[in-house]
Amino acid sequence: LRTLRIAAVAYAFNLNLGALVGGVGFRYRLYARSGLGAGTVARVYVFAVVTNWSGYLLVLGAVLAAGVVSVPPSWTQSWASGLAASRVLGAVLVALAVAWLALCKLSPRREWTVRGTTIELPSIRMAAVQLALSAANWLLMALLVHVLLRGQADYLTVLGTLLLAAVAGAVAHIPGGLGVLEAVFVVMLGAGMPEHEILAALFAYRALYYIAPLLVALLNYAALEVRAPASRQAGDPAARNA
Repeated sequence: LRTLRIAAVAYAFNLNLGALVGGVGFRYRLYARSGLGAGTVARVYVFAVVTNWSGYLLVLGAVLAAGVVSVPPSWTQSWASGLAASRVLGAVLVALAVAWLALCKLSPRREWTVRGTTIELPSIRMAAVQLALSAANWLLMALLVHVLLRGQADYLTVLGTLLLAAVAGAVAHIPGGLGVLEAVFVVMLGAGMPEHEILAALFAYRALYYIAPLLVALLNYAALEVRAPASRQAGDPAARNA
């Protein structure tokens, strides 16, 4: 239960403040106060990152390869070339996700040491669970936006747009992809529906998926901070095993 609470806090802060603060900072702070060492916290973070982006590669690759969405014509010379490039990219992304599963299944080497931290390759079963959970998360995010758009845009189009916006936000290094998410959706969906309706749906999406979890995470974080010393004094299992 404590691990679940820490993960929820880190995820909410990661969404709103970026990976350095939420993904790394809060995880290290809370796990360290539970008695875990820096190496263990690093492994938790790497595992979470791989889980998130492996499912992302699979879902985005499938959407692009199927030709459901393509990069906007303004990004290429023409719509046709954009669609062709998207399908090739999609096939590559799916291949990377499959390669990850193959690596977990077939690799004779199971551990790597990076700057003194040992990273262990998960089993094929765990890797499959990672892919499934991550893919489900991205699919649910897109479903929420689709509902808020009142079905005015096809679900698969919304899914592809959300996935493209996510990587654009990551490249821009803007916490929460603030402004980037909205810009990508307006470019991709603006021809089929009013811009103000797109923005209204995205503001509601941010309130539900970003702000509300952040408020809960703030309360949860405060509770974890208050109870951490008591947990250690009582002989917290995590502290004993660290």
